[in-house]
Amino acid sequence: MSEKQVSTSVIRRLPRYYRFLGMLAENGVQRISSGELSSKMGLTASQIRQDLNCFGGFGQQGYGYNVIALREEIGKILGLSLPKKTILIGAGNLGRAILSHMEFEEKGFSIVGIFDRDQSLAGEQLAGLSILHTDALEEFCQAKKPLVAILCVPKMASQDLVCRLVALGIQGFWNFSHYDISVHYPNVAVENVHLGDSLMTLCYEIQALENQRQK
Repeated sequence: MSEKQVSTSVIRRLPRYYRFLGMLAENGVQRISSGELSSKMGLTASQIRQDLNCFGGFGQQGYGYNVIALREEIGKILGLSLPKKTILIGAGNLGRAILSHMEFEEKGFSIVGIFDRDQSLAGEQLAGLSILHTDALEEFCQAKKPLVAILCVPKMASQDLVCRLVALGIQGFWNFSHYDISVHYPNVAVENVHLGDSLMTLCYEIQALENQRQK
C-alpha cells in the first residue's frame, strides 16, 4: 500500500509508536510482540499489526518486533532523518515557548530563521539566531529556501503572511493562528494547533465522565 493511501488516523499514530519504542529502547528492551506493545499503548494487537502492515512487514512470526529497527523504520517513514528547513514567525511569548521547549531536530525540522513584525526585536538573539523583521522574508527565503513555517501570529495578520509565504515556496505550516490555511491553499501541508479546542474537548470529556457517574 502506498503512503498516499494510508489513512490520516494511522499516520497520526506513527509518532506515538516512535515515542513508545524510544522509551522501550532506553529501558533496554530489544524485542516486543504486538500483544505486549498493545498493553502499553492502549491499542489492540490487531490494530498495531494493521497500522504497521500499511508500510510493509516489520515483525517476525514468533519473534515480534525488533524495537530499535522498528523505531528506525518508522523514523524513515516520518521523514525524521532529513530535517526540513523551518522558519518561525512571531517571536512573542508563544513563539519563544515553542523554541525553548521543542526539540525540533529530533522531530524532523531545523529552525533557520525567526521573524517578527516588531522592529524593536530585530537583532535580538533567540535560540541562537538573530530575530529578523518580517520585511526581510522575501530576501531570506530566496537565499535559504525554507520549506516550513511556524505561525505564532494573530489570525488578522495571517492571511497576507501566508499568501507571501506560499509564493516564496513554503510547503507546510505548523499553524497556531486561527486562520484556515487549507481552505485557501489546499496544496500545502497544514497542521493546525488550536489550544482552545483542546481545552474544550477536555472539558467535554470530564463532563461526560461526570454524567456517567450520575447514572
